[in-house]
Amino acid sequence: MISSPTQNIGLGAFYALATALIMSVAAALIKYTAMLVSIEIIVAAQYVICAVFMLPWLLRKGIQGVKTEKLSLHIIRALCGWACFYTYYLAIAHIPLVDAALLRNAAPLCVPFLILLVYRIHIAWIRWIPIAIGFIGIGLILKPDGNALSVWHLIGFGSAITLAGSILSTRMLTRSEPTNRVLFYYFGLSAIASTPLAILNWQPIPVAALLPMLLIGLSIWLTMWLYTQAYLYAKASVISPISYCGVVFTGFWGWYFWDHIPDWLSLAGVILVVSGGMGSLLLGSQAEKREAGLSKAPDKPSV
Repeated sequence: MISSPTQNIGLGAFYALATALIMSVAAALIKYTAMLVSIEIIVAAQYVICAVFMLPWLLRKGIQGVKTEKLSLHIIRALCGWACFYTYYLAIAHIPLVDAALLRNAAPLCVPFLILLVYRIHIAWIRWIPIAIGFIGIGLILKPDGNALSVWHLIGFGSAITLAGSILSTRMLTRSEPTNRVLFYYFGLSAIASTPLAILNWQPIPVAALLPMLLIGLSIWLTMWLYTQAYLYAKASVISPISYCGVVFTGFWGWYFWDHIPDWLSLAGVILVVSGGMGSLLLGSQAEKREAGLSKAPDKPSV
């Protein structure tokens, strides 16, 4: 067990903003690389590269560094993170970058549902209002009139659900586990999960794809380190709203490189999802303040 560091909102916000920026760069690299190799190979290569980056830490710390009493939680966190990236990358390859990024960043809207499902914690009725607003926005992005609607948009929303699971499990792990141990298990377990799909979808890797794949692995390793650090220093109610900057960054790359300009329906959806997500987080933050000082179970997230 380790003691959690003092909350530092400024530092946590910095890590969150850096996470959003670097993740947006990775998204642009992925959209380009997906034209050269399969998504399954990209995902597997990403995690293998990230796992290699953890070897110096493993050699330095040895077996003591990986000893944990939270193996089941590490597995849950790894599977959620792996599924999030896999579905997100599939969406990136088939729909505009800004649509994929916005659907992924709908995760804060999904967190209350997971808390209700897993912990059976009652959610105040007023918190359902911003959640409903956010899901109306998602409906607009999915374009219910049928124009440009595809299964890839639904898969993109799947990345939000799995990211919500990653958010909860990461927050619980960082209460007692050091950052590098969390990353070691995440990258190692995700590399194992990625390998069968990569083998089934194997194809020759062109030389032109090697550098982008290396950069993707490097950027994802850095993103996940920053992401874990952000939740180490600040609560989800602080970190999650900043993550919406990633939608702006990713939208810029989509416009600059692929001339993707959102239509008015998508823009309205963006506004509603961001408003709903931030409203949900604001109400959650107020609930945390009201519950301050009350005893909680060690691994039970506050809502």
